[in-house]
Amino acid sequence: MTAWVLSAALWFAFGCFGLGQLFCLYRVVFAPGLSDRVLALDTMTINMIALLTLFGILHGTPMYFEASLLFAMVGFVSTVAFAKFVLRGDIIE
Repeated sequence: MTAWVLSAALWFAFGCFGLGQLFCLYRVVFAPGLSDRVLALDTMTINMIALLTLFGILHGTPMYFEASLLFAMVGFVSTVAFAKFVLRGDIIE
């Protein structure tokens, strides 16, 4: 009984985060300003981390958790670099 409930909850979460990814992708393409696009890309990073973590839970392997940590680090650094570029016009001083 509990395996069925866990599987149903995982697939529901996959659907919710996948739908969130599609909404963010729409916002990246059709956003009016640059800051809206950066925020949508950052949200896509968070949704992708959640999807990788759910995929790791579904398959029962820790490899996907490590991949989600790497994705989080790269996403954070890219968001900070892009914010610095928007504010100052250059990344490397």
